[in-house]
Amino acid sequence: MPSIDYGSAADVTERLEERLVESLIGEKSVSRRTVLGGLGVAGSAAVGLGSSRASADSSHEDEDEHGNFGAVGEYRDLDFDPHEFLTAFNTGESGQDNVPQQVYEEDGRTVREFEFTAVDTTITIAPGVEFQAWAFNGQVPGPTIRAVEGDLIRVKFTNLGRHAHTIHPHLKNLNPRMDGIPQNGPGVLDTDESFTYEWIAQPAGTHFYHCHSLPLKEHIHRGLYGTIIIDPDPERVRENPRDYVNYPGPITDDFRTQLVDEAKSRNHEYAENDAVNEMVMVMNSFDTNFDGGNEVYAANTRAFAYGVGDTDGNGNWTAGETKRPIQIDKNERQRVYLSNATEFDLINSFHTHSQFFDYYDHGTTLTPTRKTVDTIMQCQAQRGIIEIDYSDHKPGLYMFHAHQSEFAELGWMSFFEVV
Repeated sequence: MPSIDYGSAADVTERLEERLVESLIGEKSVSRRTVLGGLGVAGSAAVGLGSSRASADSSHEDEDEHGNFGAVGEYRDLDFDPHEFLTAFNTGESGQDNVPQQVYEEDGRTVREFEFTAVDTTITIAPGVEFQAWAFNGQVPGPTIRAVEGDLIRVKFTNLGRHAHTIHPHLKNLNPRMDGIPQNGPGVLDTDESFTYEWIAQPAGTHFYHCHSLPLKEHIHRGLYGTIIIDPDPERVRENPRDYVNYPGPITDDFRTQLVDEAKSRNHEYAENDAVNEMVMVMNSFDTNFDGGNEVYAANTRAFAYGVGDTDGNGNWTAGETKRPIQIDKNERQRVYLSNATEFDLINSFHTHSQFFDYYDHGTTLTPTRKTVDTIMQCQAQRGIIEIDYSDHKPGLYMFHAHQSEFAELGWMSFFEVV
């Protein structure tokens, strides 16, 4: 049987969310302890909504009033869709409309060029609850960049925000001028200043980028972060298989072929990749009263966005639903590019119900670093690839969430719907 039925799941989503939002509304000084107290006996039985007016803002710099959404059960701000974000890979050839991009050859190397801006904006983190963010291209998390090992990633960055910003990549960067920190290259970019970053796409794996201006914790917490995916080059794997394994034994011809096939399944330019359902999830959190402790947690910014609403139980969701589970085909291999952008908490985690998975820390190997687990932890900026298979499971809902229980109750609770 599925881990939970539709009616129970919808009730969980509705009650938890309602208690969370009600705890935040009109209380700019509300703390995480207060929110959890408001959740009270909800425990594992809640998630939903109901709000009149809410705005999460800072008292020290952001003076404009925001909010006034009224009582809502759905997300009314449709500028950012967590479901679309899951599969929004910007490759230079294709991607999001808010990310100007192109791909071309230069000096014998593929160049993937992107235009990024940093802006001050308001984002919705729960129905009726807004947060004053600093964001790359107006969204949190920032756009996902995808390239192939050995490509040149060129990012033309303009700071349109009120504060100085940079872009720092967690890549093997050989030029300190391109490191995106205050001490190197152009340093921090003030309002209306621009700089073009260039990074070689290496190593293969899933990686992190973020603003490195000070105070660092505020620039990350406000939303200036995102994911860079570097697809392995199958021919490089064939020539140097040892670079892609955490295995000291012999590399047989069969094992080499296995590694090359795995590399093709991770490379968006190969047909083998089409057989895999790939998703990007960024675990993040929001300190709504700026007291150094988070009140809202999520996967991809919006609390309970992958929860359960109105459905006929056969995979058909009511039109206009902004909260719904991630629907997956049981016959497809599932791959999650997971990273942790949470500020103020030492770790975050990912736990699946009724299933185990293989985990590739940082995604830099083609063999798992942990096999057959159902929970992994990540510190901030840590990332990895999760490979999960539901082919032998019955259709239905399967929960996944952070296994810090308070994180789940404060928004980081989700469902896969296996069909």
